[in-house]
Amino acid sequence: MQKFFLYARKSTDVEDKQILSIEAQITELREFAKRENLEIVEEFIEKQTAKVPGRPIFNEMLNRIEKGEANGIVSWHPDRLARNSVDGGRIIYLLDCGQITSLKFPQFWFESTPQGKFMLNIAFGQSKYYVDSLSENTKRGLRQKVRRGEFPGPAPIGYIND
Repeated sequence: MQKFFLYARKSTDVEDKQILSIEAQITELREFAKRENLEIVEEFIEKQTAKVPGRPIFNEMLNRIEKGEANGIVSWHPDRLARNSVDGGRIIYLLDCGQITSLKFPQFWFESTPQGKFMLNIAFGQSKYYVDSLSENTKRGLRQKVRRGEFPGPAPIGYIND
């Protein structure tokens, strides 16, 4: 029988941001795993962006997959796993090597075939594009605030935020 790790992630470690994100993911993923008769051997919860490689909990999970503790991952969507090419590439490599034999997502259908890996790679690429575009749009908005004479962030110490 296949053994799965459950992986849930929100993009920030700030407690008051995305408050229900992790809780909602875990609840729905547990229900999904039960419906699909998937054996979850451990849950991994991370509060960090996937924009850059190096997430410690994600890396621990993949290292443990390489050791044979599980051979599948259950997550909400591929964008919870990777929003950068290094992490996405590592997952696809582990699929190629047979160390990951299954990825299950309630919001994305995946099959470990050449076509499935191609579509997974596209999903990871779309996630990377989203992060890069969001960054550019945010910077453009900040530049516009400066052009209008507004301070583009919180007021410095000693001043009042309006």
